[in-house]
Amino acid sequence: MRISNDQRVLLKRALAQLASLLEGVSPQTLTSPTPCSRWSVGDLVDHLVDAPLKFARVVRGEAVNWSEPARRVEGDWAEVFRAGAGELLAAWRSPARSSPLDPDWQFAELSVHTYDLATALDHSTDALDPAIAERGLAYLQANLKPEMRREAFDPEQPAPANADAYQRIAAFAGRRV
Repeated sequence: MRISNDQRVLLKRALAQLASLLEGVSPQTLTSPTPCSRWSVGDLVDHLVDAPLKFARVVRGEAVNWSEPARRVEGDWAEVFRAGAGELLAAWRSPARSSPLDPDWQFAELSVHTYDLATALDHSTDALDPAIAERGLAYLQANLKPEMRREAFDPEQPAPANADAYQRIAAFAGRRV
């Protein structure tokens, strides 16, 4: 698949938004819980820091073991994430690039975990870019079948009537909102 210019612009915004949230992580918050019951903030941060690099490898046609544990990053998580984000954006910029990865999968992954991190850090999701989560939710609704949920996603949960886009995608991914 190819990435459209609109998707590229939105991906850049999604990555920047998540990097800003990562700036709010401190060593004291690493053991805090997240809406994903299996992960602490530290686990989520490690996963997030690895995600752009793994996505970049897939875009370049390299094999990726998604079940492989994330590497533990010490220090400036936002800066390490930004470096990986730059690598991902560069991989998608290749004019001949045609990847097996649907670019919209990235929006789903980034949106769910943006919700997880924002919620764990007590940040409201109201100010987050809704276009990112809406695109990710549309992708998940079209592609995530119940039999595919297994370990990565719990069963869909109800979202409040006034839920924003991040709360809706989180509920669809099995988070209690």
